[in-house]
Amino acid sequence: MSQEIRNLEPKVLWNKFADLNAVPRPSKKEGRVIEFMKNFGNSLGLETFEDEIRNVIIRKPATPGMENRKTVVLQGHLDMVHQKNNDTNFDFDTQGIDMYVDGDWVRARGTTLGADNGLGVAAIMAILESKDIPHPAIDALFTIDEETGMTGALNLKGGILKGEILLNLDTEEDDEIDIGCAGGVDVTATRSYNPEETPEGSVGYTITVKGLNGGHSGMDIHKGLGNANKIMNRLLFDGFENFGLQIAEINGGSLRNAIPRESVAKVIVAGMYDEAFVFDMQEIINDIKFEFKTTEPNLAIEIVKSDLPASVMDLGVQEGLLRAIYAAHNGVYRMSADMADLVETSNNISKVVVKDGEITIQNLTRSSVESSKFDLANALRSAYELFGCEVEFGGSYPGWTPNVKSEILDLLVNIYEKQNAAKPSVVACHAGLECGILGTNYPGMDMISFGPTIHGAHSPDERASIKSSQKFWKFYLEILANIPERK
Repeated sequence: MSQEIRNLEPKVLWNKFADLNAVPRPSKKEGRVIEFMKNFGNSLGLETFEDEIRNVIIRKPATPGMENRKTVVLQGHLDMVHQKNNDTNFDFDTQGIDMYVDGDWVRARGTTLGADNGLGVAAIMAILESKDIPHPAIDALFTIDEETGMTGALNLKGGILKGEILLNLDTEEDDEIDIGCAGGVDVTATRSYNPEETPEGSVGYTITVKGLNGGHSGMDIHKGLGNANKIMNRLLFDGFENFGLQIAEINGGSLRNAIPRESVAKVIVAGMYDEAFVFDMQEIINDIKFEFKTTEPNLAIEIVKSDLPASVMDLGVQEGLLRAIYAAHNGVYRMSADMADLVETSNNISKVVVKDGEITIQNLTRSSVESSKFDLANALRSAYELFGCEVEFGGSYPGWTPNVKSEILDLLVNIYEKQNAAKPSVVACHAGLECGILGTNYPGMDMISFGPTIHGAHSPDERASIKSSQKFWKFYLEILANIPERK
């Protein structure tokens, strides 16, 4: 890892981030980072323990003179999204993140950076290690599996935390203070089919959609970005309608909370349609690239001849699949009527896999309104069940209802205005922050979320602003120094 990262200011923050990023920590495989964090807490002589689900809690007493202030929960999640470019050789299970400085940005070479939520975790570690930063008594809560199910927050029991205020350090614009977020539910459709032997006289092709921006399926869902699964389905649908294209395999997307950047399909057409098929596909490709020329300038769609697969889907099942994905909603479903420019409800068709007689379609539906969340989930279920799929709802978690009369909100707004001579944006976000979940077992806790500027989260284009981290650090320290007294 480049020493240039450790030399960035504030050094205490970037050094903790570098230490953390040296530890592999993909979601659901957090064992090493859990041990890393426990060893860190124990090395400082602080009370350190795991709860039943393996969240890590570290407690630190108040600094002298701060003993009468309210106890604060500093919270971040240990896991990170593991995404890489197709041409990047990297093993998230064994390798630390390879970071570098690019102007004002810290980036990773061909992978996600892990600034979501590594910078927040590093900021908490820096306070736990500090000897000269004023702060109240602290419960540091490091949750697991935030990115793929929020199981750490969902399974945190009441009574463990002692704090009255929770500072969640997991937002991505430094001029925003978050007071609410969306909930979510996974909608997974599955179906089996009987593969058919590939007809004689067929020609094999591999269709590849790549070069899309991808991004966070909540925070970026309103940007009109391309979804590789939707684009691929459009190509396959046209090929089927006009040339009887048959599908052998589809592998599109990866993580439920990332807008899919790539999809690959293996298909066949009858040999007599060979040239006409390629010509027609090129016309559609040109249309799609024109439509996305502004939001997806690097979109690439390739159709190349390949070996014939041994088997394909039967046309009846295939038609149902293509029509169901065409009908399934992707993107913004409803904007909030209460908060300007806030996406209320959306869906991300995150993964489509067709192989060896099995079909799986994964979606992540988000909403800040619980009834609207299930309205869209039921619309998706209907589209997939009409095609004969079994549909399951899983991993449902609640949103976080904004509290505009929050005492900690008033404190943060005042500090921000004094430091920046400008008002912050007080917002609710369309991401799944853990605050809504934590609030179910700690209903009286005053919660707020803020963080440094991070762009491209959940994609290999993820990057963290150096200048913003300095702004965030100054803001963060002033908040801790001014936590209200106990009443």
